[in-house]
Amino acid sequence: MSNIVICLFAAAGFDRAARGVAGAGRRLADEFGVPLHAFIIGAANPEMTEAVKAVADAVTVADQPELAEYQPELYLSALAELCQSLSPRAVLLGNDTYSQELAPRLAHRLGGSAVGDGLELKLHEGRVRVTRSVYGGKAQAVIELKRAPAVVWLRARAFEPATPRPEPAAAVNRASLNLQADARARIVERKAEAGTEARLEDARVIVSGGRGLGGPEPFRDLQALAGLIGAQVAASRAACDAGWVPPSWQVGQTGKKVAPGLYLAVAIHGASQHLAGISDAKVIAAINIDKDAPIFKHCRFGIVEDYRKVVPLLRERLAALQK
Repeated sequence: MSNIVICLFAAAGFDRAARGVAGAGRRLADEFGVPLHAFIIGAANPEMTEAVKAVADAVTVADQPELAEYQPELYLSALAELCQSLSPRAVLLGNDTYSQELAPRLAHRLGGSAVGDGLELKLHEGRVRVTRSVYGGKAQAVIELKRAPAVVWLRARAFEPATPRPEPAAAVNRASLNLQADARARIVERKAEAGTEARLEDARVIVSGGRGLGGPEPFRDLQALAGLIGAQVAASRAACDAGWVPPSWQVGQTGKKVAPGLYLAVAIHGASQHLAGISDAKVIAAINIDKDAPIFKHCRFGIVEDYRKVVPLLRERLAALQK
């Protein structure tokens, strides 16, 4: 086994999460003393290919027409065939729904072992050790993957991007794969959610609302506040389940895991499931009427008050500062 493999999807581009996967792969490959091989599934644009070439030792693009859109069986078949040709020590994927669905199945096909939500990777006596959160973010576990290859999907923003190397870029090869559609599963419909905002996982500032807002209307106030500070709006699971905001806004253990510089939690109680999604935030601030709300045990700044009194004042002050 003589490679570390990173798996990237052309549809997502070489975004912050993908750059983190490349950075983790580069460091792990250097630690093992083996090459880093990048697989790109789908038709990547030239900018993505050039960026990947600058950090990997070899790049293989699988852009056959069958892979133009994500289908789990076809993507799994493609990754398995590519990986089997290299017998890698480790296969790293990102924090997207594709990777989370494919990683354990890929490990099974390769005869390896899998773990998800990796926060840190280390080499120990020739085996990969993965640090991940457990018990809703209340503790961390170190898991040693005994069967190779180690197939790991990584938490977004947990790893620094790789620095492009000054030496000549890696060669790009195009794979010709023997792909056959699996009749047991097929895509019958796709619905794209309208929106022009950037991904929550990439946001530097987030203003998030919870059950305590009482309905969808107060989220308009949060959007106005977010607009003043260049933030994105998110929500707790309770607010999303109530239908007040789109499911894509959900942050938490069963939603998106974010790592902004500032996370402002408005009327969010702070259940462990929500805290698991914001554990990587650099600064957490909270506004809640309940002084005993768990969120106050995890924030740097907290205001015990009705958000309806605080948010308008905060908007007024911020607007004045921008004049």
